[in-house]
Amino acid sequence: MTHGAGQGRDGPTAVVVGAGIGGLCAAVGLRRRGWDVTVLERAPGFTQVGAGLTILANGLRGLDALGLGDAVRAQGSPEASGGMRTPDGRWVMRVDAAEMTRALGTSAVGIHRATLHEVLVAALPAAVLRTGVELLSVEGGVRPGVVYRDGDGTEVTLRPDLLVAADGIHSQVRTTLWPGARPPVYGGSTAWRGVTREPWAGELVTAITWGPGTEFGMVPLGDGRVYWFGAVTAEPGGRAPGGDEMAEVRARFGDWHDPVPALLDATDPGAVLRGDLLRLPPVDTYHRGAVALLGDAAHAMVPNLGQGANQAIEDAVVLASVCDPAGDVVSALAVYDAQRRRRSQGVARAATRAARYGQQLRNPLALRARNTLMGLVPPRVAVRMASAVAAWEPPVVPVAPTRAG
Repeated sequence: MTHGAGQGRDGPTAVVVGAGIGGLCAAVGLRRRGWDVTVLERAPGFTQVGAGLTILANGLRGLDALGLGDAVRAQGSPEASGGMRTPDGRWVMRVDAAEMTRALGTSAVGIHRATLHEVLVAALPAAVLRTGVELLSVEGGVRPGVVYRDGDGTEVTLRPDLLVAADGIHSQVRTTLWPGARPPVYGGSTAWRGVTREPWAGELVTAITWGPGTEFGMVPLGDGRVYWFGAVTAEPGGRAPGGDEMAEVRARFGDWHDPVPALLDATDPGAVLRGDLLRLPPVDTYHRGAVALLGDAAHAMVPNLGQGANQAIEDAVVLASVCDPAGDVVSALAVYDAQRRRRSQGVARAATRAARYGQQLRNPLALRARNTLMGLVPPRVAVRMASAVAAWEPPVVPVAPTRAG
């Protein structure tokens, strides 16, 4: 068994558990401040998995604060104008992308999750990342402990100055060190996700279409392909007969307006992903001692506002901004908790409300009333409504002299 507080490095050390978007952003930010960082990831490597996502204005500004915004913009596709439609293609509300950009100072970007992951991994030295590890135990307090088994079976013990739990909605760190925290709960919907095989040649807008208890969305990606998703109100744990999820998607959405049927035709059926949408009940604090919760480990939310990854980026930026490597970690994490818990839990509640009055709404009278009211909203007001959550300004993340240049 190997022991150490950073395996022989000088200076304060941080261990980040989980190499998802939030964990990697936290690692980039903490290294920017001068921390020696180790990232522990259960997966044996980083592969082309997942589908697309939208980095909204708040997420892009957060990436700018980490020095990564331009790299992400270069790999993504600026979102086109869009809005809300009904399954027959009738527009309920329009949102102009140029107006949104003027209101927020930056456009939103559609990007494949794997592409974003590549950008984040490239921003870190290879030695920082430890993949294929099994987390054996964690210990809290002002000097946390982590024991893991690496790929060759060696058990390693670390005693970092800071431990960041970015290990997702089923966080092992949260389960261990927050024993009173409630487990994830079903959000009421199941969703399918897919990406077209080839770049899309047809006309496309970034739009959400609502039917009774259903939703379909489409987002252009930086490589020319299109990410789409479909969601339905359903009991948890459902699966398509014979495992043919594309057949289930066609049954639900195949007769909707163009280009929905064509997008399904352009997608490899075997690559369609299905998953129940979960959310995390709020925890009472995002830190205990020198341990911080971040991203889905802190506030996993339903995706109806498109804020899951964006809130994780915000977490990472704030964490890095308050964690001076020469300062007191516990006091810094109390500031992190104060700055992040109210906002992120508020966004999570707003996402749940958006699902309830959007995709999950099924009563015909309620559907008609909602669509009528949305249709009466002036375009400029619609832009303000759509941009409210994304109107976040990041703090400065200072660059340590050793990291400059």
